[in-house]
Amino acid sequence: MKLSTKGRYAVMAMVDLADSSRDRPVALADIADRQEISLSYLEQLFGKLRKGGLVRSVRGPGGGYLLARTAEDTRIADVILAVDEPIRATRCKSGSPKGCKANQGRCLTHELWEELGNQIYLYLASVSLADVVDRRVSGSTRMFEPRTTKIKEPSQVAAQ
Repeated sequence: MKLSTKGRYAVMAMVDLADSSRDRPVALADIADRQEISLSYLEQLFGKLRKGGLVRSVRGPGGGYLLARTAEDTRIADVILAVDEPIRATRCKSGSPKGCKANQGRCLTHELWEELGNQIYLYLASVSLADVVDRRVSGSTRMFEPRTTKIKEPSQVAAQ
């Protein structure tokens, strides 16, 4: 699965907003500067995030954006889906009876990739903006060495 810049930038901006807000509106220009994202691109993304009920705008001097709900209640999957980024690993549309092959059939590995997409969604739905801000997303992930199936602990990988 490849996550486009739309999804990645939306998550980056929302994490920045969650980290910077402190119950006062944050200007998109400030987020754009900190995250090195085009302001016009952020404006497009925040239009979708507002329509998705994830942010609310405040007009006037000192205006900007606020989270529409708490950082703890805002899931990464919600952010990605709000900007129309599909969370899937298959080439064909999820739930469609048509497959990705020229004859409209499904490939032999369709169920494998569909389940991977489901697992990615479940993971992203389990992580909140607050988890990312508070750096609670790193953990016990194990890393594989490139040429073997030997599993390394994250501390071994970091020590290299």
